[in-house]
This record gives sequence, structure tokens and C-alpha cells, in this order.
Amino acid sequence: MAKQSNFLGEFIKERKTVGAIAPSSKFLMKKMIAPIDFQKADVIVELGPGNGVFTKNILERMKQTSKLFSFELNTPFYEHISTIIDDKRLILINDTAEKIDIHLEKHGIGKVDYIVSSLPFTVIPKEVKLTIIDKCVKQLKDDGMFIQFQYSLNAKKLLSSKFSQIKIDFSVLNFPPAFVYKCKL
Repeated sequence: MAKQSNFLGEFIKERKTVGAIAPSSKFLMKKMIAPIDFQKADVIVELGPGNGVFTKNILERMKQTSKLFSFELNTPFYEHISTIIDDKRLILINDTAEKIDIHLEKHGIGKVDYIVSSLPFTVIPKEVKLTIIDKCVKQLKDDGMFIQFQYSLNAKKLLSSKFSQIKIDFSVLNFPPAFVYKCKL
């Protein structure tokens, strides 16, 4: 089970899929979910929920009729979330974000309102990261938003090539401090 104390261990063991050495802070979590209009959102996708800090807070604010699809490739993190969260609105998927379209289609979902991503783009191979971003763009509603955090501004060029509007926020109260990208089509 991937408890907070095991975050560093998973980071060391799974360098290609785990990009954080510690769980996200509540300050970063608030900046990540602040742009979400929970009264409007019917479908939210979360990529890389880790220990579930964003997942729990999204579920607390979502409408009872909304759905949250969370993609976690790391099996210990997936198992941890599945043991601590019991909510019928959560569809927890132990698979790569590259298959976002396949899983959403399987559930009859066409487009989504928001995608909240904690994927470590710095360590993900270029082809994989391009596939993920392209599929996210295709899955977003016209007025939807892709929200991503990174520990550097390295993702700015990639995201700017796919989204017409990007606003960047900064969370200094996180270890390490993080940039929050709020992207629109």
C-alpha cells in the first residue's frame, strides 16, 4: 500500500512513472482544483492521482450525479486509493493515461469538462507525453480545461503548442514548489 511514507520509495523504484518524492500539499491541491466549476462539471478526469489527495477533495466538491475517472498506473498507489475511497462516483482505473479515450468510450463518455493531471512530464518519454496530451485535447469539451502541475516551466512549450490559452500559477507552499498550468482549447 502506498502510504505517504512510501512516496519516496515509489519514486525511487518507479522513476519512469512516479515524479514526486512527497505527496502534494493542501496548498497545491487548492490551486489545482480552484478553477473547477463543480456545479457545472459532469465528468472530471484525473491523471496520476498518487495517494489520492486531489481525488478526495474533488469528490467532496462534485455533484452527486457527476463522475470522476482517475487513471493511476502505479499499482501500489492504485491499491491504496481503492482501499481509502469508497465512492460510487469514482471510476478508478489501473492503466496508462494513453488509454483515456478507450476507457471513457467504454463508459459511454464522449467529452469531459476538466482534466486534472499530476503526470510527471519530465520523466515521461516524448512520444508518450504527446499521445497523452493529444488524447486529452480530443476528450475535452470546447469550454473544458486541462489543469496540470509540474515542478518546472519545462511543460510550457508543449502545452502552448496544444492549447490556445494558458495561465500559470505557482504554489510555493509545496515540496518542491510547483507550477500550475490552467489550459483551454
